Amino acid sequence: MTIYVAKNYDEMSQKGAEIIAELLKAKPDAALGLATGGTPVGMYKELIEMNKKGEISFKEVSSYNLDEYYPIEKTNDQSYDYFMRDNLFNHVDIDIKNTHIPNGMAADCAAEGKAYDELVRATGGVDIQVLGIGGNGHIGFNEPCDVFDPITHQVTLDERTIKDNARFFNSIEEVPTQAITMGIGTIMTAKSILLLASGKGKAPIVKEMLLGKVTPQVPASILQFHKDVKIVLDEEAAAELLSEIE
Repeated sequence: MTIYVAKNYDEMSQKGAEIIAELLKAKPDAALGLATGGTPVGMYKELIEMNKKGEISFKEVSSYNLDEYYPIEKTNDQSYDYFMRDNLFNHVDIDIKNTHIPNGMAADCAAEGKAYDELVRATGGVDIQVLGIGGNGHIGFNEPCDVFDPITHQVTLDERTIKDNARFFNSIEEVPTQAITMGIGTIMTAKSILLLASGKGKAPIVKEMLLGKVTPQVPASILQFHKDVKIVLDEEAAAELLSEIE
């Protein structure tokens, strides 16, 4: 596990983009595991600029997103399908046919999860999985629970997650209460992990994720067992971790 501490959100975003760009230069047909939410937006902006400058290309890339609200139409501006198009896909040279996001309107979530896992498995595991971390320790939408759920599945969102995501909606009542998410087992098949975290609000859970015991009550703690993890933090998110180890 490698931990990078950036000065601020912009530097965190730049470092994350550099890690992705390094992979794309070495492997133009890389399989990317992508994430949504506020944290990776800056990194996506950096990647868009690199693409416009001709430094990297997404022409041969395939992508597999972590999760999607359920139920939600792709055309809904709060869907993660819409988010990815708006924040990355519409601005780079990726073939939209090679992008994959769980179906937020699936008639059968169990069948959707099985099919999605088969897609990811066919890649041999994505080359790099981008993750954020929720204030309660979730990765994807794997909420604190009694066991690590291995497969892509339907989940009921934690009350804290709903409150945290309310900032993206007109009211908390509009926030979906369910989602389809890659399971912990699917995430752990990634050849490498890139986790981004910023802001003082993430400092307590970052410390717990890295220094606490591995437990499904802190889903991100499972990353302690992954063979190749890069953690990119800004100074605020790293504050409690640094004070503990100094």
